[in-house]
Amino acid sequence: MERTEVLYGGEFSDRFRQAVARNAVLIALVLLFAVFTYLTGGVFLSVRNLSNLSLQTAAVSIIAMGMVLVIVSGNIDLSAGSVVGAVGAATAVMQVQMGAQPVAAISVGLVFGLCIGMWHGYWIAYRGVPSIIVTLASMLALRGAAIAITQGKTQAPLDPGFLWIGQSYLPTLGLFPNDTTIIGAIIIGLGVLMVAVKRLGGSSAWKRNKSNAAQIMAIMIMIIAIGGVMSTYRGMPVPLLIVCCVWLVLSFVATKTVFGKQVFAIGGNARAAVLSGVDVKARIFGLFSLMGVVTAIAAFVFTARVGSASASAGAMMELDAIAAAIIGGTSLAGGIGTIGGAIIGALVMTTLDNGMSLLNLDASYQLAIKALILLLAVWFDTVQKRRG
Repeated sequence: MERTEVLYGGEFSDRFRQAVARNAVLIALVLLFAVFTYLTGGVFLSVRNLSNLSLQTAAVSIIAMGMVLVIVSGNIDLSAGSVVGAVGAATAVMQVQMGAQPVAAISVGLVFGLCIGMWHGYWIAYRGVPSIIVTLASMLALRGAAIAITQGKTQAPLDPGFLWIGQSYLPTLGLFPNDTTIIGAIIIGLGVLMVAVKRLGGSSAWKRNKSNAAQIMAIMIMIIAIGGVMSTYRGMPVPLLIVCCVWLVLSFVATKTVFGKQVFAIGGNARAAVLSGVDVKARIFGLFSLMGVVTAIAAFVFTARVGSASASAGAMMELDAIAAAIIGGTSLAGGIGTIGGAIIGALVMTTLDNGMSLLNLDASYQLAIKALILLLAVWFDTVQKRRG
């Protein structure tokens, strides 16, 4: 009897530890919400602040989702923040100084981002230069380009049609107040549920894997609850809808296309991928080209939310995106990562920014705390890799 109890206790302890490890990010996010709600006297959890939080999270989330694929392939992109600054500057200058319409400005920005990504892909894939060096060079060059494009001046005001991307909320259908917000949240929540059931292998596997099922159900309920909360303010922000669209597209690319599966294979074992007939150079070139487009989309959302463009826009954003990807479960060793996890990681990073700003914490302390979070995230990833 005693031996049986010991074995049962040990098994329970292992399962508990594994459950905590799998849900560590969600647990950390809940704790952050609780701590900042207490320290701000409830201001953090106000509807208005939660709406602002979703706006602030959008750009980092978009970059982080692209960063997942880059890191999964065994590479890194240190230029994302500078790309945001340069693309945002070019887009703003076209509107402010040239009178270009939003569609034309966005089109040029997308091409600009694509060209930057292709430039990275060429040097990394076909010239064998490490991604950290190529993107570090671009980080410096593009920051200089942003200064040259803006001439060191803030570019504003931007076209109202362009500002809609980063500042607007979904209009109502007239059925009931903020009906599009609630309907949208329900659709997204049900979408998460359907994807989860399919990935777990159907309803039978769903019943067997109760831990994952509970986690996905919690995420679905959280999405619907957020929609309900936002419906009491101004509705669902357009940037949040853009994040969902990018998530759906990149998740499809990562899990349902040959390209995505080969990117994961390259990160897992590049030599084995080559022997399997994967054109590694073409895939890396395509991956960084995709990252350029994704970062350009983030630049539009960020620039539109701020309402202007400056040479310093997007500074350090690449570190937030990298940290978000790692916190969301992406391994720096490559081959492991999820697009959805990056969104949760981005929410953790933005929650820190938002909460510390509400507390009027000195900027130096904010940077130090975020640096510590990044260090702990990498350490946790290393520990998990050793245990695996």
